[in-house]
This record gives sequence, structure tokens and C-alpha cells, in this order.
Amino acid sequence: MNAEPAADWRLFQGDGTQRRVTLPQAPPWRRFGGSRRGAPGPLPYLIAPEHADVVNAALHLRRPLLVTGPAGTGKSSLARAVAHELDLGEVLRWPVNSRANVQDALYRYDAIGRLRETTLSRDRGEAEPSIGSFVRLGPLGTALVPGPRPRVLLVDELDKGDVDLPNDLLTVFEEGVFEIPELARLPEAQSVIQVLVADSQDPVTVERGKVLCTEFPVVVITSNGERDFPPAFLRRCIRLDLPTPDEERLRAIVAAHLGDGALDGVEDLLRSFLQRRGPGELATDQLLNAVFLRAGGVDLDADGLLDAVLHQLGGTV
Repeated sequence: MNAEPAADWRLFQGDGTQRRVTLPQAPPWRRFGGSRRGAPGPLPYLIAPEHADVVNAALHLRRPLLVTGPAGTGKSSLARAVAHELDLGEVLRWPVNSRANVQDALYRYDAIGRLRETTLSRDRGEAEPSIGSFVRLGPLGTALVPGPRPRVLLVDELDKGDVDLPNDLLTVFEEGVFEIPELARLPEAQSVIQVLVADSQDPVTVERGKVLCTEFPVVVITSNGERDFPPAFLRRCIRLDLPTPDEERLRAIVAAHLGDGALDGVEDLLRSFLQRRGPGELATDQLLNAVFLRAGGVDLDADGLLDAVLHQLGGTV
């Protein structure tokens, strides 16, 4: 992956002059849409056999997989790797934040929108829209929709949520069912309703307001280890702690993402990365960024550019 020196790599000059430039091809891990990867299949995911065995245990037991580890160890990417290898479709992602709650992850009901559309329909002398048009299942609710194959659900950074969020998930994880009260209260003539889902324009059928999975979804929960979870929640999970990659695995990751030739002439970058890295202070993708720029002929030693790429994650901004 050697390249000629990128004499014109500075697309932005900072001189106020407008230019029309052609942006170079993005790194493989920053490509999106139909040509996101630039090659068939997703980016390679490297995992040690003993860690893959833990994933398999969770699959066999139909239990959520709780993945912990420092930033950049591939916690979130693991869900996509499982979905790809098992041909389970696109990953349903629930990014957890301080306002996240199980209700919204299961479904949302737009009561105001329904009232508005119903009033307009009556004024036009038209039939009222179905209530199902105003119910949309969230990522967790969509994962529980009955189907011939389970879906993969990524619950990303659970420790960012409210302290009660793990306990709120227990019933759903244990029973694989939830109720939509707005639909359950409908008369018998409306016991079968089509509702929207999180990742498709095609509606799904809900009977008597209840969604009950036939195959428990493959649930991957990530945590940065910022707080402890309740024992009752941990009992229902299979735990996997992904370690910080050692030098040998770092080389394998670089080769897998950028080709074997990417390792030529980057010993100084590997050495610098390992010297700077401390617990939670650098992520593996920062090394990939540095190697990608070096392969493009960029002088990382100029004007502190390497410090900008391999900046500490734990410091203040």
C-alpha cells in the first residue's frame, strides 16, 4: 500500500481562496451507502477464539451478550460481525443516552398526529386513518417482531442510561413480549392492526396489541465500564470483556483493514502508538487513521500532526 508523497494532500489551504477540488477516497471504515466498503462484505472483524466462544454461548443460550472493554476494542462492531456471518440482516441499533427509556425503544404512539389527521379526514368527508399509521416500533420492539429468523439488536453504551434502565429491561429479556395498550384497548373488530417498524417502510401485523417474539433476538449490549449493573440484570446476560489489542493483534488489524502492504514503513507509528497508549487513552482506529494517512504520503511528523491523530481520549478538550 505504498504511495507517492501527497504533495497536494492539503485540500483546505486556509487562505480564503475558493477552489473546486476532488475529495480522495475515504478510508474503508468511513464509507457509507451502497459502496460503503468498496468491496463485497463488511470490514473484517478479528476476534480471539476464546472470545468467539463466549459469543457462541450467548447464541446457544438465547441470552443477551454484555460486551465491555476500552474504547476502540470493537464492542459495537461485534454486533455487525455477528449479523453478517449469520446472515441475519441489518443491525437494529439503540443508542442509549441519559433520556433513553424502554418505552421509546419498544414503540412510540403519535397521539397528536392521529388527532390532527383524524380531524382533517372528517372535514374532507374521508375515512379516518388507521391507528396503526401512528404507531412505530422502536429498535427493541422491532427486534421482538415474530419472524423466521431472529434480528440482531445493538444496545449501545447502556451505562449512559438512567440507573433504572437495566432493571426495566428484565421483563422484556426474560419473556420476549410487550403490549401496546393503545392497540389492546381497541374493539374486537380492530384486533388486528398493521404498525410501522424501525427500519422498514413495510408494516407488520400486531394482534390484540401484543408483540411476542418467536425467536429471541441476538442482543449485543455494550458498556464502557463506567458503572456497575444490578445482579438481576447481570444474571440474564453472558459477559464478554474485550481486551486492549497487543502488538501482534494490532498488526493483524492493520493488515486486515488496509492490506498486508500497509505494514511496510509504519514501525515508528506502531511504536509511537504503543508508547502513548494507556488504559482507555487511545483507540485502535486512531492507529488505523495514522497508517492510512502515512500510506497516502502524508508527513505525520510535520507541525504536530501525529499528536492530533493520536490524541489522548481521556484528556479535556
